Amino acid sequence: MPGPSDPSPVPPSYAASVRPLRLMIAATIAIPLLILAFSAWTSYKQHFVEATDRLQRTVGTMHEHANKVFETFEISERYLEEVFDDVSDADIKADAKDYSNQLLNFIRNLPQLRDLWVIDANGKPLISATVHPLPPNLDLSDRDYFTAQKNTTANGTYISEVTPARTNKTNFFAITRKRFAPDGSFNGVYLVSIAPEYFTQYYSQFPASEQTVSGIMRTDGAILVRYPQLMATKSAPSSPLMQGIAKNPDRGTVTGNAYYDQIQRIISYRKLPNHDVYVFAGLNMSTIRGEWMDDMLVLLGFGVPATLTMFALAMMTMRYTRRESVAYARLREETARRENTELALRQAQKMEAVGRLTGGIAHDFNNLLTAILGNVELALRRNNASDERVGRSLSAIRQASLRAATLVQRLLTFSRQHPQEVKTVDVNRLVSDMSELLHRSIGETIRIETVLAGGLWKTALDPNQLENAVLNLAVNARDAMPKGGSLTIETSNAYLDEAYARSVPDVKAGQYVMIAVSDTGGGMSAEVRDKAFEPFFTTKAAGAGSGLGLSMVYGFVKQSHGHIQIYSEADQGTSIKMYFPRLANEAAFPAWEQTAAPALPPSGEHHECILLVEDDDDVRRFAVDALKDIGYRVEQADTGAKALEILKTTPEIALLFTDVILPGGMNGRELANEALKLRPGLPVLFATGYTRNAIIHHGRLDADVDLLTKPFTTENLALKVRQVIERRPG
Repeated sequence: MPGPSDPSPVPPSYAASVRPLRLMIAATIAIPLLILAFSAWTSYKQHFVEATDRLQRTVGTMHEHANKVFETFEISERYLEEVFDDVSDADIKADAKDYSNQLLNFIRNLPQLRDLWVIDANGKPLISATVHPLPPNLDLSDRDYFTAQKNTTANGTYISEVTPARTNKTNFFAITRKRFAPDGSFNGVYLVSIAPEYFTQYYSQFPASEQTVSGIMRTDGAILVRYPQLMATKSAPSSPLMQGIAKNPDRGTVTGNAYYDQIQRIISYRKLPNHDVYVFAGLNMSTIRGEWMDDMLVLLGFGVPATLTMFALAMMTMRYTRRESVAYARLREETARRENTELALRQAQKMEAVGRLTGGIAHDFNNLLTAILGNVELALRRNNASDERVGRSLSAIRQASLRAATLVQRLLTFSRQHPQEVKTVDVNRLVSDMSELLHRSIGETIRIETVLAGGLWKTALDPNQLENAVLNLAVNARDAMPKGGSLTIETSNAYLDEAYARSVPDVKAGQYVMIAVSDTGGGMSAEVRDKAFEPFFTTKAAGAGSGLGLSMVYGFVKQSHGHIQIYSEADQGTSIKMYFPRLANEAAFPAWEQTAAPALPPSGEHHECILLVEDDDDVRRFAVDALKDIGYRVEQADTGAKALEILKTTPEIALLFTDVILPGGMNGRELANEALKLRPGLPVLFATGYTRNAIIHHGRLDADVDLLTKPFTTENLALKVRQVIERRPG
């Protein structure tokens, strides 16, 4: 038998009872570690995906911004071509100051443009928007943007590297286009100078969680813009970004170490559609790891108590997943909402760009057209030349001036700046009255059908512009059916509900009058349909269309607070539906009446005295000659102050005919108000080529205003003057 000091043997049941406890202790360590490792891996992966999504959205925003800004550069190049293509070097130098002021006015409200230049065939600058007079010894023939255009036969744009300016202490990159002599030979370049800081200022507004570097780069790696600033001017071919572009030239996302600082980043890039240029943005991996570590510290703070580790981690994972699912669903909804908002923003930016360009040139251009058209008509009336070619040449000038006036009007309509004379319109009656015009314009090979709804509501809009819109759509439909077909014009009452309004930007739910123009032609592809309303976009052959027909219709509908939609598929025909808000109070606007055009007053029939106020000498000279030819007596002034002095001393004045935009601190509306204080009941006729606020508000002409839009013909002038005089009280 063992003695009393010998240890007792371990009972077999002890090991069996301790084994589950040991397993539980091991589990309290192993399972939390496994769960923690899995959670850490999942969280890191999720942070990486979310960071990539944020970066791609940032690049998408940068892409849209850069695309719109580069469209401004293209518009600027076309503007230079329109102004200087037919102007010789000598003429440019002779009028250098005027041209410089004209270009300076063009870029004044465009901060992305540093300057506009015209350079001759030898690399000598002819004109600059901001530098006048030009340094006499300034030579740009060694610049890459000049040599690239001079040494190539291709006719396209060239984007230069960032270059220090020689006339001031700034840097710029340039977009150039070749300038041709009348014989087609190289005659220099048109240059648009771009301010890189315009882009860097925009990129600096992005939060650090969305990007740490961003910029714009040429396809050869030359860096045009970078935020923050970097000494390197070109990306190495071995860099992750350049290798990614080589594999996926359109867009993509890569990860790697930057060659210039060896910092690991996610880099997303995207190519602009019409230029060999990429926008890119990079996010440091350390930023993502920092966000991930912050989340992991929070997770560890909840896992300290060892006894609750498994349960707590399981519940946290479930709750985390549930929260992430809800957040991701909300993110998708927010992404869809932002896409709709961005679509509306892109359209608004496009409208603003065209509107600024159009408004900037419309007033002066319409004054020029008024003088040209008016004097040509006077020359035709007074032409006694025996050579018939003189008359034909004058008629050709008149027709060209009318086409130019139509082009400006369409641009103003698209940018929603064309004055509307709003009436209460019965659309059914207007469409019925257009029947003869449509048959004459469409031809005999196309069958025209009208489906007019009974009890159609009234709407408030400009009936003349609605006629032009329907006619434009009918002509487009005719061009889509070269072998003949069917054209249907349909009207109906419509209701756009809240669900539809939420799905389409810039549409309010409510009752509308719908006009649909449908054809049985070849239809449109999705790509063409998306671009159909863009200005100057056309699928017709060169010279067959201006690309402004549908743009004008779009601008008119939007200016009328309406909605327009295209329904089309290839080989299935096209239907374009216009929606105009129902007019609740028909007495709010004067009723539209289709009246015959009044006859032109015979020359010498009338002898009233007219006070003409116009600051443009050429326009004033034409208007005075035209009115005197009719028989009127004319007093003239070039400012509002002079006009008031004449009005005080000339009681026999029967009509005030004034331009809206006048020098001297008093516009046409203010002059009319002062004149009516002196002579209550005096008829007033306004003339304008473009005005925004004086007599037009929200795109619509004030109710008490008679307006003659420039450019006007002698016949337009005579009819409008007679109409206003005869409508005066008594």
